[in-house]
This record gives sequence, structure tokens and C-alpha cells, in this order.
Amino acid sequence: METHYYTATSIDGRIADEENSLGWLFQFSDDPGADDRYAGFVAGIGAIVMGSTTYEWLLREEIRDDPSRWPYAQPTWVFTSRTLPAIPGADLRFVSGPVEPVHAEIAATLPEGQDLWLVGGGELVGMFLDAGLLDLIHLGVAPVFLGAGAPLLPRRLVTPPLVLEECRPGGPFALLRYRVQHG
Repeated sequence: METHYYTATSIDGRIADEENSLGWLFQFSDDPGADDRYAGFVAGIGAIVMGSTTYEWLLREEIRDDPSRWPYAQPTWVFTSRTLPAIPGADLRFVSGPVEPVHAEIAATLPEGQDLWLVGGGELVGMFLDAGLLDLIHLGVAPVFLGAGAPLLPRRLVTPPLVLEECRPGGPFALLRYRVQHG
């Protein structure tokens, strides 16, 4: 099992703007070449992890009182320190605390050949990185600068550096994949 962080980002490393909005990203949603990796990526994902801010954004912007709009078939672990509403029919597991025991629980339940996707946010991904549990970072770098907002990964990661495995255009995006070196 590998743990992936797959996300879109602005050139200046923001995954959401100052209002925690992804509106800046939606202008690219109709571009057919924007990220042709997504369908193949999701096919290999057996579990999802997200933070409470990401989950609440999905509730507010995507679900909007229609549980059938939940975008994931995979079991989803939501890290939160608060009680959040569940979505009928969605396989949700609300958790808190250190990421290591949750990662171990997920690894024990995943079908062979399936991986874990850290949907966001950046701070939660940083906790997985700190614990040595992040393997791959997939970025769709959008041709915009946000100037402020939620950082892609609020951590210093210098030594050892990431290893570039893929770099190519995808519509208006620069599609990048980096392997995290543990050491």
C-alpha cells in the first residue's frame, strides 16, 4: 500500500483561497485535457482520508442536502475534533488523534493492490509526512497565483528532496508526480 497526496494547486502553492474556496479552480473544469490521470488514479484507491475542513467544504459545495452527490465509493476516514454530520449511504469513519494508528487500521483493511489517497488538507498531509507515511505527491499546477490561502503543504521539506517521477502538460495544468524519500 502506498499513501498518495493528489491535489490541484496554484503556482504559488495554494490549494484554496483566503475564503477556503476552490472557485479559482472551477474555471478549468470543462477542459478535457486538464488531468487525464484522475480516472486511472482513483481506480487504484481503496481508502480516502481527509480533514474536517475538506469534508465541510464537500458538504457545503458538493452535497448540498443531496447525499447521492457524495463523490467517493471508497471508505473515507475524516479527521476531526468536532462532531460532524454523516452522509446517509457514505462509508464514513470520523477519527481524531495521531495519524499512525489510523494509517495502520486503513492498511489492515485495504484490499491487496489498493492504495490510500489523502484528499486534504495540507496540514493533515503534513502530519502523514511527519510520521513517514506519505509516499507520493501528485500535483496539477494551475496557471494562477492566489497570493494567500491554504498552503499546499505547510512543512519544510528539503533533505532528502522529493524525486520527480513525472512532469508533463495536461491542458492548462503542469502535471507533476514526486516520490517522497524516507530517510
